[in-house]
Amino acid sequence: MSNSLQKSVIKSHVAVAQNASGRSLNVPIYRISDELPGPTVYIQSSIHGAEVQGNVVIYHLIQALKTHQIHGDIILVPNCNPVGTNIKAGEYTLGRFDPVNGTNWNRGYFYDETLVNSFVSSVDAQDTTSIIKQKFRQQLKQSIANKLNQPWGLGLAQQLNLTLQHIAIDADIVLDLHNGPVSTRHAYIPEYAYAAAKQFSIPHCIFIPNKFAGALDEATFCPWWSLQDALKETTGRSHDFGVEAFTLEMGSQEVIDFDEGQKDAESILGYLACKGVLRYEDFRPSDMERVGVKLEDYKTLYTDFGGMVEYCVAPGERVNKGSVMARVLNIDELDNPDAVHEVLAPCNLIVMLHFPSASVLSGTQLYKCFTQYWTL
Repeated sequence: MSNSLQKSVIKSHVAVAQNASGRSLNVPIYRISDELPGPTVYIQSSIHGAEVQGNVVIYHLIQALKTHQIHGDIILVPNCNPVGTNIKAGEYTLGRFDPVNGTNWNRGYFYDETLVNSFVSSVDAQDTTSIIKQKFRQQLKQSIANKLNQPWGLGLAQQLNLTLQHIAIDADIVLDLHNGPVSTRHAYIPEYAYAAAKQFSIPHCIFIPNKFAGALDEATFCPWWSLQDALKETTGRSHDFGVEAFTLEMGSQEVIDFDEGQKDAESILGYLACKGVLRYEDFRPSDMERVGVKLEDYKTLYTDFGGMVEYCVAPGERVNKGSVMARVLNIDELDNPDAVHEVLAPCNLIVMLHFPSASVLSGTQLYKCFTQYWTL
């Protein structure tokens, strides 16, 4: 049931960086709530500058959330990396890496496993799950603040990442919206949250282990799931802290599509309805085929040949072993049979994304693909 009147959205700004003129680069933070009990949700987009589709998804989310009852609090941070968005070279956005230090913008979040181990020793046997969650969250928040304020300083990417993570640390659900180069929609699902794969209306799911590799989703769920495991081992008690985090790949870079953004927003709204944030009668996941793969079976296909490439299969397409996936034209061999090299599928697979340019060096990642996949 929709509310008869639109609710207000509280907007503030936070400085995530300063440019060489000393001016702060601010990003907007939209907060929306009906002051009803429920989980806190944090959603951000465009940590990589060319990955812009998530911004139109957040636009559609705000329009829907203004007219539907919310159980919990929702925090939305579009275009969370204005530095990356503005790194241009001609027609292209080069916003994947910090231009000063060369760091991937999505690899500077905080996680320290020793923090989990030291916290476990402080837990009283009588502490409830709620009390443990509150104390541990406060310790995480303080650790991030200490990291931000350390006397030796931090690189630009890590400053930005930790500023965002400090905002997200109170969330029970964290969604990080990304895009591939030329890509179909897919999601990274932690193995512990297998059921969530059917709560999003996303056709392709990559199941990842509870390991930290620097990204926001991992920085969110690794501490809580490591804590659950450690408490189970030391106290014999099971705790469910109710924290989930996902990276959602919303199609291709450098593209905004409002109609597709509406579908992406509905996918997220369906997931939030499954988590009790919204009414299931208003939003629900689509009845669709979903395909899963383990991270170890999400393979990269490289080219051994430099040249000009024709991509012969599109993202989302299923390909049989031995089929031609690409043709690479060698400009120095146009007058003989070695002018064209074919890149063949090494096994049956589903293409997720391919390199955006037709000019490639040898060793370029041409495609990323599902292998050994299954239907959920």
